[in-house]
Amino acid sequence: MTEIILNIRAHHLLCLQGFQGYGYSEEFVRNMARIIKKMESNSELQIITGCDDICSCCPHQVQGICQKDTGSVPEIQALDRRVLQHLNLQEGTKGKAHDFISLANTRLGSISDIENICGDCNWKEKCLWFASRSQ
Repeated sequence: MTEIILNIRAHHLLCLQGFQGYGYSEEFVRNMARIIKKMESNSELQIITGCDDICSCCPHQVQGICQKDTGSVPEIQALDRRVLQHLNLQEGTKGKAHDFISLANTRLGSISDIENICGDCNWKEKCLWFASRSQ
């Protein structure tokens, strides 16, 4: 039996660790909790820079494109590319959830790295990952 691969945006490797139950909608929150459970079982992931399995339940996602703001798509893709660069990964890389989480937590340790990646995030005040790394 083949394990289901979750498609996860590069920057969502951080968001998943900081999630506290807040989100854009109830459906989004339920989906995020479901994905976290799958990741806790060390699911197979594919790291991408487009709308992913988390975005699938976001009310701003329309036909696979973020419609939150006019500049959302290039801004979020640039964020994903910065994470990929810090992690020394290519888009489409596949692997186990625990390995990607460990890599992110190892390679993104400095305050400057965290500010570079999370500095403009609207969720950083509620994000446990950001709080634990930026002190």
